[in-house]
Amino acid sequence: MFHAAGQRAFGENYVQEFAGKVDALADLADLEWHFIGPLQRNKTRVVAEHAHWVHAIDRLLIAERLSLQRPNEMPALNVCIQINVSGEDSKSGITAAQAPALAQAIAALPGIKLRGLMCIPEPTQDQAELGRQFTQMQDLLNTLNAQGLALDTLSMGMSADLEQAVAHGATLVRIGTALFGARPAKSTA
Repeated sequence: MFHAAGQRAFGENYVQEFAGKVDALADLADLEWHFIGPLQRNKTRVVAEHAHWVHAIDRLLIAERLSLQRPNEMPALNVCIQINVSGEDSKSGITAAQAPALAQAIAALPGIKLRGLMCIPEPTQDQAELGRQFTQMQDLLNTLNAQGLALDTLSMGMSADLEQAVAHGATLVRIGTALFGARPAKSTA
């Protein structure tokens, strides 16, 4: 349905679901696959071989594995560094202070292209706090570019806060809930 309406970029948070969807939709060659969730080192190969974007790089080891496993005949894999902009223990990502060193190391790797930064802000109704977190991302992107990187992507904002994210410079927003509905609760059985 969404493909027929012109949607071409799709994202997934879980490697198993990503692999299944890539396989099931292999006949649609014009799809652009975004891997958004945390990535474990033992699951990088399928992402390196099929994704166009990885949004949640938070360790050099993951970037190195993606670089090594990216097929030579494919274009560079676009990647974003995940920043834990809210400082929540439950969220993946690095601190803004850690970003310059990781960004420089990733930018030097072959087979991948550092495009920008990603964040998942804390869920809040406080629009000022949300704006502060998005502004922090804009400022960090500008700082990294001033250090010689050529980053053009801010992957931030989801269905509930996309307007605020776009107002703060988001170039990629993740609106799966608005399109597909809420993810079913995981079974505990």
